Amino acid sequence: MYFAILAYHAEGIVQSWSEEEDAALMTELLRINDRLVEEKSLGPAARLGPTSEAVTLRGKGDGMVIDGPFAETKEQFLGFYVVDFPDIDGAIAAARELQRANPTAVYEIRPILLYLPGAPLSTDGQS
Repeated sequence: MYFAILAYHAEGIVQSWSEEEDAALMTELLRINDRLVEEKSLGPAARLGPTSEAVTLRGKGDGMVIDGPFAETKEQFLGFYVVDFPDIDGAIAAARELQRANPTAVYEIRPILLYLPGAPLSTDGQS
């Protein structure tokens, strides 16, 4: 069964990390990523850009594009992992490992009801 592990963190804290601190954290998270890929338990994963660069589409018809998400929360949605485990216990174990690498983050584990893998994207982060 597929599960989404949604990563939340206070954006101000993440943006305050030095390049070295961020690189060290990413090295540890990518180690976990590589292991889950090797075990064939990890699907798509993404680290999202800052909410200051995001827009939200709201309303009927063509809708209206407005600046950023406006959630009343201390943490922002910063990225996600799609994992495949027989039950939620495997997804919780994976999220616990991610949290050990980044203990100040919050991880939400949610079942995926519809999974459409889409087309492979370029690996350089550009469309």
